[in-house]
Amino acid sequence: MEIMDAAAPTHVAHRDNHTHRDVNGGWLRPAVFGAMDGLVSNLALMTGVAGGALSQQTIIITGLAGLAAGAFSMAAGEYTSVASQRELVQAELDIERDELRKHPKDEQEELAALYESRGVEPELARQVAEQLSRDPEQALEIHAREELGIDPSDLPSPAIAAISSFGSFALGALLPVLPYLLGASAIWPAVLLALVGLFACGAVVARVTARSWWYSGLRQLALGGAASGVTYALGALFGTVVG
Repeated sequence: MEIMDAAAPTHVAHRDNHTHRDVNGGWLRPAVFGAMDGLVSNLALMTGVAGGALSQQTIIITGLAGLAAGAFSMAAGEYTSVASQRELVQAELDIERDELRKHPKDEQEELAALYESRGVEPELARQVAEQLSRDPEQALEIHAREELGIDPSDLPSPAIAAISSFGSFALGALLPVLPYLLGASAIWPAVLLALVGLFACGAVVARVTARSWWYSGLRQLALGGAASGVTYALGALFGTVVG
């Protein structure tokens, strides 16, 4: 009895501490990456125009146009992608549901064989498969998870994906435009604010990776800075050639 009592706190501590990061990223990953996409693409677009020595008004219009075009493009692409994926999953679920209705015994044996292949004793595997197959919806969910690797009750929403992509991209793309809207007349405040935003996004991404926040932040800062530097140089080159 004393042994069990002594072990109990250890079990509780293990249960409380045995946690993992969200390897799928949940909402955080697409939101942060959408913001970074908006930041990098719009910053690069604006620095390219600024490199061509165009007017402040032209740079502002370019930035706002890039924000709108990119956000709508991201939303449309994300909606189509998620909707297509969801339709494919639903089609596969309909096939599996039909098989469970027409050949329940075969599907039950298939489930038992799967558990056997994972080390469960044959008799126990058959009992488990039989018990789980009594409820058609539960059987469908189990077959979907085991055979298709999906959770029928947790399918992504195309509308939510589109809205979140639109919002995160627009927010990121707004940062380089903001200094101009507040009265800035040079490109460097926009670049500075965008690079700070890139570092912050990279640091937040560290929550769903094994990297440190400063490494992720500096990496994104370097990539965004390189992109804006290249487009600025190209804009200056094209401006000289065209001019």
